[in-house]
Amino acid sequence: MKKSKPRLSFWQIWNMSFGFLGIQFGFALQNANVSRIFETLGAKVENIPILWIAAPVTGLIIQPIIGHMSDNTWNRLGRRRPYFLTGAILASIALIFMPNSPVLWIAAGTLWIMDASINISMEPFRAFVGDMLPSEQRTTGFATQSFFIGTGAVIASLLPIVLTNFFNVQNTAPAGQIPLSVKLSFYIGGVVFISAVIWTIIRTKEYSPEELSEFSFEENPVAKYETADTNGSFETGVFVKRGFYWIFAGLILSLLVYFFAREKELYILSVGIGAFGLIQIISGLFVSSGKTDNGLVVILSDLYRMPKTMGQLAIVQFFSWFALFSMWIYTTSAVTSHIYGTKDPTSELYNQGANWVGLLFAVYNGFAAIVAFLLPVLARWTNRRITHSICLIAGGLGLISIILIHTHGMLILSMLGIGLAWASILAMPYAILTGSLPSNKMGTYMGIFNFFIVIPQILAASILGFFVRDIFGGESIYALVTGGISMFIAAALILFVKDVDETKTKIV
Repeated sequence: MKKSKPRLSFWQIWNMSFGFLGIQFGFALQNANVSRIFETLGAKVENIPILWIAAPVTGLIIQPIIGHMSDNTWNRLGRRRPYFLTGAILASIALIFMPNSPVLWIAAGTLWIMDASINISMEPFRAFVGDMLPSEQRTTGFATQSFFIGTGAVIASLLPIVLTNFFNVQNTAPAGQIPLSVKLSFYIGGVVFISAVIWTIIRTKEYSPEELSEFSFEENPVAKYETADTNGSFETGVFVKRGFYWIFAGLILSLLVYFFAREKELYILSVGIGAFGLIQIISGLFVSSGKTDNGLVVILSDLYRMPKTMGQLAIVQFFSWFALFSMWIYTTSAVTSHIYGTKDPTSELYNQGANWVGLLFAVYNGFAAIVAFLLPVLARWTNRRITHSICLIAGGLGLISIILIHTHGMLILSMLGIGLAWASILAMPYAILTGSLPSNKMGTYMGIFNFFIVIPQILAASILGFFVRDIFGGESIYALVTGGISMFIAAALILFVKDVDETKTKIV
């Protein structure tokens, strides 16, 4: 007899999500300090974005692979927990080594290892919620992850400042050396990362493949698994034909960048398009030799056969994350020029503004942690789509309002709207998505879903420089307005997404 997954208690959900505190600790330390480490080791400012390309590219490659592997793993540690532990061990080692990098190329290589390791831990955590929770509790599960993401981001981002101001740890160092405050922050981050993940591993028991099979029929029958692509089979010719189309598109874009002397960052996009075409041709060769169970073939086939709900959410994610990346890239420049009236990065006024932006980012992350547990309540009163739309509208208003503000203190109000959107972006799309996924491919599809976070990041890094310089007259504040408009578009599109769970059960 088929049965439903049992409801978990609040503390069981807390324990299964606690590892995300460590994951976000690592990400926040990376985001706040790695550019500083690169510059200390001699990197030029204009080359830093290229060094940072490790983050999106690594996630693009690693997450679907790890997702596919975890879908097909079962051992003494379980299904997802072996990957939590492996990623945590590697990431903690990288966190400890990063501030001790002797030269720039070693620091850049360590960033690749660190980001890959964090991705190994992070992707299975998303699938973990789908594995462990019944559909009516998934909103709460992902909201709990949002809480830990916000909390970890605030603590880790402020850690060097706290060590300096409250414990008198040195925040400066001789040329070419990393300050002690940064080193200690990374050491603490390594300990927190591994400790938080081990807590989840010890305190959580996974369902076996047999138990998941019993649960899956009732929650997501195969007969109701709607795909966005009606092509039922992917033979050699399909992969090869599509592969040549993508290679051709990448070549054309590369030629356009070359002849019109556009930003060199656009080559990242064009090469990526061509590489995706090449991967499809390789997959076609695997299929022609009878290796249809090859991981690459399976992932690409699943990409084209993604559930209809996932395809709809992908577009929402694209506009949501494009807005976020416009904010992360240009808030410092926008605030220092628009509010503080300077574009000179060596001036005291500029550095005051940059420090205030760091505090503003802590505010929106902190507010996201606070409101995370209110999202399930709002979803119960309305539904998950309307909840997410409201939050995205708040985020769009927060971004656009910055152009209307002329005192730095008022920017905190803008951050509250952005914090509400951030909490929802980390929870609602995943809660909606998991209801549409087959349980035996939860990890694979969670990894593929990451494409629609990474692609807008690469696009934003590629085109926003052109927009700011040639269209916005060098005024980066308009990049934030563009981000706000993008978030409004996402708020409208989410209302057209099919939430499979809405027809099954009441959201809790």
